[in-house]
Amino acid sequence: MKITRYIRRPVQLSLLSSALLAAFSLPVFAATLNVMQNEAPRSMDPGNQTATFTGTVLDPMYEGLLRMSPQLKPEAALATSWSSDESGLVWTFKLRSGVTFHDGTPFNADAVVANFARHLDTRRGLAASGRLRTFLDSVTKTDDSTVVFKLKKPYPAFLNLLTTGACLMVSPAADKTGTLDSKAVGTGPYKMVQYKTGEFVLEEKYPGYWGDKAAGPDDIKWTWSAEPSVMNMALQAGETDVINPVPPQFARVLKNNPKFSLHESPGAAVFWVALNTDLKPLSDVRVRQALNYATDRDGLVRAIMSGFAQPANSPLAPVTAGYDKTLNPYPLDLAKAKALLKEAGVADGFTMSIAVQGQDARIGQVLQSMWAKIGVKLDVRIMESGVWTKAAFADQAGKKADNTGAVLASWSSGANGADLQLRPLYYSKSFAPGGANLGFFSDPKLDDMLDKAASALDENTRNAIYVDAQKEINQQAPQVLLYYQNDLYATGTNISGVTMIPGGQIVVKDAQKK
Repeated sequence: MKITRYIRRPVQLSLLSSALLAAFSLPVFAATLNVMQNEAPRSMDPGNQTATFTGTVLDPMYEGLLRMSPQLKPEAALATSWSSDESGLVWTFKLRSGVTFHDGTPFNADAVVANFARHLDTRRGLAASGRLRTFLDSVTKTDDSTVVFKLKKPYPAFLNLLTTGACLMVSPAADKTGTLDSKAVGTGPYKMVQYKTGEFVLEEKYPGYWGDKAAGPDDIKWTWSAEPSVMNMALQAGETDVINPVPPQFARVLKNNPKFSLHESPGAAVFWVALNTDLKPLSDVRVRQALNYATDRDGLVRAIMSGFAQPANSPLAPVTAGYDKTLNPYPLDLAKAKALLKEAGVADGFTMSIAVQGQDARIGQVLQSMWAKIGVKLDVRIMESGVWTKAAFADQAGKKADNTGAVLASWSSGANGADLQLRPLYYSKSFAPGGANLGFFSDPKLDDMLDKAASALDENTRNAIYVDAQKEINQQAPQVLLYYQNDLYATGTNISGVTMIPGGQIVVKDAQKK
């Protein structure tokens, strides 16, 4: 008997140990997933902002009729099916039933009509409305679960457009209160608990969510810092689980550290300087071209991005359909730049200002040094995110009053195509503040190209027009192209389930933590 007892106890302990080891090896949902980005969110209303990193914060809380699949194709979300007539101008959507917004408001056809009506109302002035009004004529209700969209003209990227921030559904009741900019109210798997301006956003699982309630962490906490060293140290110290984007100067260190996973992929974000074509001497194309010839893009990539980027040769990113890799419009040529300034009557140079966010201050300083070689004195105005947004999206009178000569910015259409990259930035009807044409560039020839391309049903025809459009934009030089940034985010090796949409938007609502 003694022998039997002696044998049984180790067996029980062995079985218990095995069970514990198995349990500890399984992924469990994190109580709180901490995410740090390099800028604060600009609004809790997805229709009143166009910033990639704000979209990342809003993604768990909002949904549209369609969403982008992991294969970067539009798929069902709040709509269950859709169809169009032969002309491609009339689209009918069947809506998901049993869905409520976080404030209890029912999601139905009335809610969809109200959401698009606010964008078609020019008096609202919502930041993301411009891209919709160009093509959308009306949205009407057939019954509680059916809506019909009528387009002004064929638009092959319409389904992609419905996955973007402007088309995410907000509670009509919350919209009427005027509080959406500070309190998100969507239908997503997470709802907003607290938004402490300047500090954090806290989201928690929404118990009434119509979809899978088991996925993802219990809570998601978002913080931000414009200081690269702060982001790096927060991850190293375990204070945050995810950082996005990874400051390039720390990327190689994190890549070589077995405690962390660095995720890198080709990006869709184009960094550029929008030149105010409404101000002299920037209204002269020769001056704008001179600034391009004076910009050492290879040097910028080395100095600013530590090699995690590539010099930009086009207003489209290489991952965007229609991109022309053969373009090389402005090789570094200081002699050419000086000659153009002389032709424009400013041989001795001139003084101009540039609005720059804190995290991009180094870029402004490098450009300041580069352009000084042709006599251009650059006043770098470093601003926190909210102040920069007001300066960047000021109208013509506002920029003239502030003598804002340029804005350092980036833009990504993600996987949504060339029209959503070019139209917001260069179309004549996209002037800030209603659009992102920050330099008030107007070119009827380009407008015609963009309209023809957007309505072209044949992909080869469409891309051929976009090649010509890239050449036209480069020739007119409403901007100084800088580089295409690789998408970089980092996590602890115990974090899984985080994904990236080209352009810098991470998806964390399905994250798991061991």
